[in-house]
Amino acid sequence: MKILQIPLLRDNYGYLLVCEKTKQAAIVDPSEAEPVLRRIEQEQVTLQAILNTHHHRDHTGGNEGILAQHKAEVYGHKSDSGRIPGLTHGVDDGDEVQIGELKGNVLFIPGHTTGHIAYFFDNNLFCGDTLFTAGCGRLFEGTPEQMHASLKKLMTLPDTTKVYCGHEYTESNLRFAMSVEPKNPKVVSRFERVQGLRSRGASTVPSTLEEEKQTNPFLRWDSKEIQASVKSAKRDSRLDPVSVFAAVRKMKDAF
Repeated sequence: MKILQIPLLRDNYGYLLVCEKTKQAAIVDPSEAEPVLRRIEQEQVTLQAILNTHHHRDHTGGNEGILAQHKAEVYGHKSDSGRIPGLTHGVDDGDEVQIGELKGNVLFIPGHTTGHIAYFFDNNLFCGDTLFTAGCGRLFEGTPEQMHASLKKLMTLPDTTKVYCGHEYTESNLRFAMSVEPKNPKVVSRFERVQGLRSRGASTVPSTLEEEKQTNPFLRWDSKEIQASVKSAKRDSRLDPVSVFAAVRKMKDAF
């Protein structure tokens, strides 16, 4: 399996997944068509599918332009029928997606939107805007309980899982992480490394799930330091996991 990251819009990423044996491919979250069409041509692959993680326009905006030139299937959550352009396969948790000889599983992870899914191919997680590198998506349609459950679900995947998210937000996310957990040395060292990459215009995606567990404040509701930050911000007096997560999300919204 070959994974080609395609920068889109201002800070989005699309991912071209290629079965090297059959030269069949899928594009994850094409926010615009032209850069994707150019890459398909450069790689000389056959586009078999568009894999949308959710309905937001900055993840589906390229669907129509791509479909005008390629006969491809379009996957998204079954509840997003009518919200994802060209949707042909409404899928749900546990369903399988096949691209050439590559097989991926669908994970239903609502919170950012009510119909958000991820695609898990051979230890590679394409998680849209649910889990970011060092962050998570805003709760536009879902509840803190839903998002917390979705993140917990992703945390059960192997630590070696590579996390391919929808945006280049790592630097700003880590700046926030340092504000709520400043004594975490792994956050500090990751921030320094990420600053170096961004200063050269390099991508900070993918990360690994292990790194996210160590440095992502939205997965660290058990951290005593984060709990203390929540209490001092007077966001919530409760320190159960969902309350801590919800409080940290509100703090990030206002950061």
